Amino acid sequence: MKACHSEFVQVRGRRLHVRLWGDETAPLLVLLHGWCDVSASWQFVVDALAKDWRVAAPDWRGFGLSEWNKDVYWFPDYIADLDALLEHYSPGEPVRLVGHSLGGNAACIYSGIRPGRVAGLVNLEGLGMRRFVPDEAPGRYANWLDQLRDTPSFRSYPDRPAFAARLQKENPRLSNQKAQFLALHLGEDDGAGGIHLAADPFHRWVNPIIYRIEEAMAIWRQVTAPVLWVTGADSFIFKQLFAVESADYRERIACFRELREVMLQECGHNLHHDQPQQVAGLIEEFFVT
Repeated sequence: MKACHSEFVQVRGRRLHVRLWGDETAPLLVLLHGWCDVSASWQFVVDALAKDWRVAAPDWRGFGLSEWNKDVYWFPDYIADLDALLEHYSPGEPVRLVGHSLGGNAACIYSGIRPGRVAGLVNLEGLGMRRFVPDEAPGRYANWLDQLRDTPSFRSYPDRPAFAARLQKENPRLSNQKAQFLALHLGEDDGAGGIHLAADPFHRWVNPIIYRIEEAMAIWRQVTAPVLWVTGADSFIFKQLFAVESADYRERIACFRELREVMLQECGHNLHHDQPQQVAGLIEEFFVT
């Protein structure tokens, strides 16, 4: 495995952890993980990169080794955190962004808000959420208020091998070696002799404000950087949200001015776990040619 080291950056009142690979003089590549994931899970892709890169991968607030809110999370905070991190690591040059799921959604929004700061974007299943309708808002707010009466938690496992087995149950494509590696970094001591997810359980709370795809699409139309849009042929999330030729899906991706679509076979939602060599190859082909 390629060696990495950690840095901690104070960002907007939070101490954020950033994992770094490669020489400081190499071209910068910023990798953004998904919901309930951590920066370390990019290791498989980083190991498969053939060229020399300076890779920076943050743990989003409330995940991994980054500081927790211990309260509700708002999506705009991810955008503001990303803006501050990019100002720290690349203040003078547009950046190459790679985002998975939550990270892909954040990268797309950021690329439309700050188009001059992004040289190119690889989006790994950052598809947006389903369409909501205004009539869902009352129930959403009521649900949120009900949540405020409880303290959320994540399930604990007896030890890391048990946690690794759970990861393999959720994704049978994970080898034993990969599952053990992910369990090491995705899990943490629960304080009672077991292991639970290394994430603030307040991430489980439902946001009271419904997702407005029309607003996201208005921002996506402002993206000027080229976009590589990658999906997994066996992704449960993709299948829940879209058919490849659905009008909704086509309307979304039509927002981007310069977009190339790729669907990876033998691959689920976690493309960077299932097909890291192919993902690494696509990243380098996209950013180098």
